[in-house]
Amino acid sequence: MSWGTELWDQFDNLEKHTQWGIDVLEKYIKFVKERTEIELSYAKQLRNLSKKYQPKKNSKEEEEYRYTSTRAFLATLNEMNDYAGQHEVISENMTSLITAELTRYVQELKQERKSHFHDGRKAQQHIETCWKQLEASKRRFERDCKEADRAQQYFEKMDADINVTKADVEKARQQAQLRHQMAEDSKAEYSSTLQKFNSEQHEHYYTHIPNIFQKIQEMEERRIVRIGESMKTFAEVDRQVIPIIGKCLDEITKAAESVDHKNDSQMVIEAFKSGFEPPGDVDFEDFTQPMKRTVSESSLSNSRGDGKSEPKFGSKSKGKLWPFIKKNKPPPPPPASASPSAVPNGPQSPKQQKEPLSHRFNEFMTSKPKIHCFRSLKRGGAGPEDFSNLPPEQRRKKLQQKVDELNRDIQKEMDSRDALTKMKDVYIKNPQMGDAASVDHRLAELGQNIEKLRLEVQKFEGWLAEVEGRLPARSEQSRRQSGVYEAQNASGVNSCAQDRESPDGSYTEEQSQETEMKVPATDFDDEFDDEEPLPTIGTCKALYTFEGQNEGTISVAEGEMLYVIEEDKGDGWTRIRRNEDEEGYVPTSYVEVYLDKNAKDVHKPLQKISE
Repeated sequence: MSWGTELWDQFDNLEKHTQWGIDVLEKYIKFVKERTEIELSYAKQLRNLSKKYQPKKNSKEEEEYRYTSTRAFLATLNEMNDYAGQHEVISENMTSLITAELTRYVQELKQERKSHFHDGRKAQQHIETCWKQLEASKRRFERDCKEADRAQQYFEKMDADINVTKADVEKARQQAQLRHQMAEDSKAEYSSTLQKFNSEQHEHYYTHIPNIFQKIQEMEERRIVRIGESMKTFAEVDRQVIPIIGKCLDEITKAAESVDHKNDSQMVIEAFKSGFEPPGDVDFEDFTQPMKRTVSESSLSNSRGDGKSEPKFGSKSKGKLWPFIKKNKPPPPPPASASPSAVPNGPQSPKQQKEPLSHRFNEFMTSKPKIHCFRSLKRGGAGPEDFSNLPPEQRRKKLQQKVDELNRDIQKEMDSRDALTKMKDVYIKNPQMGDAASVDHRLAELGQNIEKLRLEVQKFEGWLAEVEGRLPARSEQSRRQSGVYEAQNASGVNSCAQDRESPDGSYTEEQSQETEMKVPATDFDDEFDDEEPLPTIGTCKALYTFEGQNEGTISVAEGEMLYVIEEDKGDGWTRIRRNEDEEGYVPTSYVEVYLDKNAKDVHKPLQKISE
């Protein structure tokens, strides 16, 4: 089956068909090119999606990825990034193996097709020229024959006419013979031309055209084979990345199977465990007895010690609330122009009752620890260096992390020092390589840095040991009496930080009860001798009577003079002190402040001054 024999007369149709084949090939190239663009776009979108949900460095999100579920999600994001990379591989391979190759092949195919059809047209033009020559020879032979017949008829007519001279008859006879000779010559020429045309025609339709059409057929078949191979490559490119994509999916499955709900629950406990115990039972307060009322023991007291009610530390705090119960905050300060009668005197909680306490207990829980607490709370920022603002368990973890971090820094500095020491030894043995004295300054700096870091480690290890109970901060007897409070008291002011809330709302821990326990007085002096009350910065005069019914506030009478220990920070509250045991916040609009930087004596008596 050959186009040359079967389609010898379909030159124009073959030309159209081969052009259609090239158009199909170009269409397939365009299809593959658009597929590669889609793969690239898909890969880019996958990478952007993975990047969008990656945790930001040095952020809170990064800390959340310690749970197994979030680690599995992070692994999924990483695998999706690799998954996107495989789609980029698909795009690259399709571009190089299909698009580029077929584009080059199309150019070659167009040149080859042009050459074959040029030869076909040339052969067609040659046979047409031969045909024209045959037609011309035929017409000439026909014309000469007709001329010879007319000349013969004229001669016969002249020969039969008796009136015509013999010379005219002879002339007509010669003319007739000449025409017959010309007809014979035209006949011979026509016969030769015809034979030549038949030979050329046979050569054209049985040799030249079949060869040309055979080449065109082979060209078209190669195009068909090539597009089939490209389609196979199209599938193979996808198939090659399937194992890697399968591995990505397997890793995602593996990460999902690694999710451990029990482990995550335990990590939540480790992250938020405070180390405190739940509050004890609330004691019954008998208001029928003419005696001073007591409040129940807080969660920090050891109610299991001897079964007796413990005295309350401080006089301004209510019973300890469960962490989920919200506390009443101080009311917003009244405007300066408002009348005292038009301003509420406090929140809806009942007024706290004052308890008679020993001077030493007042000094321990009311004056010194609480003053230190307010300093820590009002300080703001990142908190105290010893993390005393955190619950015991969280403080222990933070201290341990700090110790580990410092130890890593020490190791880095020691590695640097060892490297410089080796370099110095090399310089000493080979002076031409460098000056050994040039590294002495750096070695001295490293030594100082290591010593500073070690001092820091000792400091934090001391705090850590105190939290963990490894240091004998108190006697065994007091440790047994304090019970749960030992872990809390080791953090210094931490107990106070969870008992009090400053009126400006800067501290929001939902705990309000001050610690109740029985502790020997000698222990308080040892632990809090270094605590000093805030110095006075001036005096103030109460313009109106203020009933301090909220935690952290203090009641004042109109005309009373008091000490100012902290100015208004912009929240509408001023902190004042009446005596060593009584201090708190009052609305700034209720007092007239007289700042005096030299007023430092907290024991200097003040008297009421009438207006």
